[in-house]
Amino acid sequence: MDIYEEIVKLRREGRRGAVATIVNVRGSIPSFETAKMLVRDDGSIVGTIGGGCVEADVWQAARQVMEEEKPRTLTFNLNQNPKYDTGLVCGGTLDVFIEPVLPRALLHIFGGGHVSVNLYKVAQNAGFDVIVVDDRAAYANRERFPEAQQVIAEDFDQAMAKLSPPESAYIVIVTRGHRDDMRVLRWAVQTKARYVGMIGSKRKTIAIFRELEREGLSAALFDRVHAPIGLDIGAITPEEIAVSITAELIAVRRNVERELPHMSWFHRQAAGIEDSQPALDADEEPKDKV
Repeated sequence: MDIYEEIVKLRREGRRGAVATIVNVRGSIPSFETAKMLVRDDGSIVGTIGGGCVEADVWQAARQVMEEEKPRTLTFNLNQNPKYDTGLVCGGTLDVFIEPVLPRALLHIFGGGHVSVNLYKVAQNAGFDVIVVDDRAAYANRERFPEAQQVIAEDFDQAMAKLSPPESAYIVIVTRGHRDDMRVLRWAVQTKARYVGMIGSKRKTIAIFRELEREGLSAALFDRVHAPIGLDIGAITPEEIAVSITAELIAVRRNVERELPHMSWFHRQAAGIEDSQPALDADEEPKDKV
């Protein structure tokens, strides 16, 4: 089984993994420099770096690397640590570099208006594969989104029934109105997607959350929703809003841990910060921005 083919397969399936490579050898070891091992997200492996306790430790570290999405290097001294004594004539030292294998970030954009067109361009340049959904063929077409992975022009409910976003997916809701935003959010919060964001002001967001809770959805489902969407950079135009949203997508993708200037009233409220500048509501936008 070819490791490189398996890496490509993993990424196509939206799965994660980690590749361990022996990058430096000093003395005798039970393998060879450049030996590789792929650890998949289900714990299975392809290839070997020599077996034994070294490989077991690397396997454990690989699981951490794929979770943290950050590479690391391990050094093993086979001569000084008795746990690596396998009875073989090995007394060397080896360095193992472990790097994450991450799926392409898949962004689902619901809505095909001006914000969506600009978001598609900026996010694609930032490395996201894009799927665009709108119920209007005049807005969801290849002329507007020429390099999108998919462009779906059909009723939102029909489109959502065909989509199964993986855990690595991102969902951005920027439809032309309150009703469609609520339909998509109802579906989005029940998916495995890593990120769910919806454009809108405090008033609109609260109204949608309350309505969906009355329908029976748990309030806890909305804890992960980024609404209003994007980082607070003072964005006003569709082009600026697209940059703001993409910046937030990147922050989530890169697991940024420090506090960010988030636009969301809900996040600011939790931090005890007054809501002095509510974000733009799709329902309140000028018609030429829809």
